[in-house]
Amino acid sequence: MKNKYGIDIWSDNNFFIEDGVVKVDYDSNPSLISIVKNVRKQGFKGPLLLRFPHITKKQIKTLFSNFNASMKEYDYKGTFNAVFPLKVNQLPNFIHPLISAGKKYNYGLEAGSKAELIIAMTYNNMGSPITINGFKDKEMIHLCFIAKSMGHDITVIIEGLNELEMIVEVLKETKLEAPNVGLRVRLHSGGSGVWAKSGGIDSKFGLTSTEILEAFELMQDNNLEDLLTMIHFHIGSAMNSIKPLKKALRESGHIYAELKNLGAKNLSSINIGGGLSVEYSSYERTRFYSLREFASDVVFTLKEIARQKGVEEPNIFTESGRFISAASTVLITPVLELFSAEYELNHLKLKEKNPPLIAELNELYKDMTKKTAYEFMHDSIDHLESLLTLFDLGYIDLQDRSNAEILTHQIIKKAISLLQIDDYEELKRFDKNIQEKYLLNFSLFQSLPDYWGINQEFPIMPITHLDEKPTRSASLWDITCDSDGEIPFDMKKPLYLHDVNLNKEDYFLGFFNVGAYQDTLGMKHNLFSHPTEVNVVFKDGEVQLEKILESQKIIDILEDIDYDTEEIQTILRRSLPLETYEVLQKYLNDNSYLKTIWSYYDDE
Repeated sequence: MKNKYGIDIWSDNNFFIEDGVVKVDYDSNPSLISIVKNVRKQGFKGPLLLRFPHITKKQIKTLFSNFNASMKEYDYKGTFNAVFPLKVNQLPNFIHPLISAGKKYNYGLEAGSKAELIIAMTYNNMGSPITINGFKDKEMIHLCFIAKSMGHDITVIIEGLNELEMIVEVLKETKLEAPNVGLRVRLHSGGSGVWAKSGGIDSKFGLTSTEILEAFELMQDNNLEDLLTMIHFHIGSAMNSIKPLKKALRESGHIYAELKNLGAKNLSSINIGGGLSVEYSSYERTRFYSLREFASDVVFTLKEIARQKGVEEPNIFTESGRFISAASTVLITPVLELFSAEYELNHLKLKEKNPPLIAELNELYKDMTKKTAYEFMHDSIDHLESLLTLFDLGYIDLQDRSNAEILTHQIIKKAISLLQIDDYEELKRFDKNIQEKYLLNFSLFQSLPDYWGINQEFPIMPITHLDEKPTRSASLWDITCDSDGEIPFDMKKPLYLHDVNLNKEDYFLGFFNVGAYQDTLGMKHNLFSHPTEVNVVFKDGEVQLEKILESQKIIDILEDIDYDTEEIQTILRRSLPLETYEVLQKYLNDNSYLKTIWSYYDDE
C-alpha cells in the first residue's frame, strides 16, 4: 500500500505525488527532492525553508476573485479590499514577493507595532491601504500621521478612548493631516476553533457599545467625525465553522448602520478582520466551509442589513493572513539517525538453548504468512509482555530480553508489510509497544513553535519513497536537549515512515503549511537559529533559487543575545594555540545544526 499522507486534504493542489516523490504543482513540476539536492550542492546543509512566492500570489488572487465574484452575483455596491497582517510573517523573503504580487489588487498591509508600521510605510504600494491595530502610544499615533503625510491610505483602528484623545493631541501639535480612523468593536459574538478567545465580549481588544458612542461624541466635539471611515471586528483566527461569522456580521452591520444614521457620513467600510482557516490535518477535513461560501455569506449578510437600515452597502475589508501565507512555505528536515536500528535482525543473538517463549517468537517470525499475520502479531505482543515479566523476576537474562524485543519488533514490521490494507486501524494498538524514533536535524522550538505551544497539527510526509509502503510507526525527535522536542507517535493520527538505510541514502521529511507565524514565533532554544531559507521561483520553465539566507552563524547568535563577541574571541584566542584557534574560528562562523558525515546526495 502506498500512503498519500493526506495530500488530497491539505495541499489545495499546490503539491502532488508522482514517481514516488512530492512535486510542485506549477510550471515545470519540479520535485522537492531535486530542489533540496540543488540547495545542498551549494553547500547548505541542515534544515531548509523553501518558500514558493507563486503560492502566495495564487492565494491573493483566489481571495480577491471569490469576493469579487460574490459581489457581482449579489449586485453589491461596495468594494472588496484586503490587507496582510504583518504579525503573521514579517520576514523580507516573504513580504517582498507578497507586496509585488498584491500590487494589481491594491493589496495592503496591517501593522500592530511601531516596527511593523515602519515596514508598511517603507514598502507598501502607494495607494494600497494600511490599517493599524493593537495598543498605541502617542509616538505610534504620530508615526501614523507621518505615514499619511507620505501619501499612504492609512486607517488607525482605535482600541480605546485614550487613543482617540492622542489623535486630537497630535493633530493640534503637528498640524499634519490626520489619518483615517476606525473603531474596533467588541462584539458579543465569538469565533470558533483554537483562537476563538480573540473575539467575543471578553476579548482583549475593542470598544463596548457605550465606548463607541463616547468615541463618536468625542470626535464630534473636536470636529473629527469626518475622519471615521471604518468599523473593525475580529472574532478569531482559523475559524473552522462559518456560523459564528454570520452572527458577528449582523452585529457589526447594525453598529455600522446606527453610526451612519447618527451622522458618520464618511463611514464607508467594515473590516471583518482575519479568520479564514487553513487545512492543517492529514487525516480528516477540519474546515467546514469553502472560501466562496465565506465570501457569499459576508456579502449577502451586509447587503441585507444595509437594505434594512437604509444605508449604503459598506466596502468590505479582510485581514486574513494565515490563508495568504501558510501554504507558501515548506520545512525540509534531514533524518540523521533511526534509533530503532537496534531492533534489526543483525542484532539478534539467539543461544543454543533459548527460553521456550523466545523459541516460539522465532518460529512465529519464520512461519508468518498473510493469512496468519494478525494472529501472530497478537501472539508476539503477549509473548513479549510475558518475557518482560520473566526478566523483572530474574528468570531470563539481558540477552534473552534483547532477543525478545527484536523478534517482536520484526514480527509486527513483517505483518504490516504483508497486510495490504487501506488504513492501520487494526494495527494501532500494537504501535505503542513498537515505535521507531527518527532523529531530525532541526529544532521544533525554532521551526514549529505552534506545535510545542498549542499542539498545532501540521502535515508531515517524506518527500521521497512514496512508491513504497511505509512500515515504521514514527516518533520524531529534534536535536535540542529538551524532552519536549518530540512529535510522538499518535495512535489516533498515526505517522508511518519508510524502512531506510541511512548509511546508503538520505531521507527527508517535509512539514507543510508552516508559512504563518512559525518564522517569527520561533525561539532560539539551545541557540538554534532559523533554518537556511530560499525562495523558489520559476522563470521561462526553469527553477531558480533566489534570496538564499543561510542559517545564522554561532558567533552572530551569541551577539544577538548580547554577548560581547569580541571578548569571546579574545579570551578563546588567548587560551588556545593559533592552529587550534583557527579551527575554532571556522566553527564560530558556522551554524549550530548538525552535520552528517556522509551523504548519499552530496556527490551527485
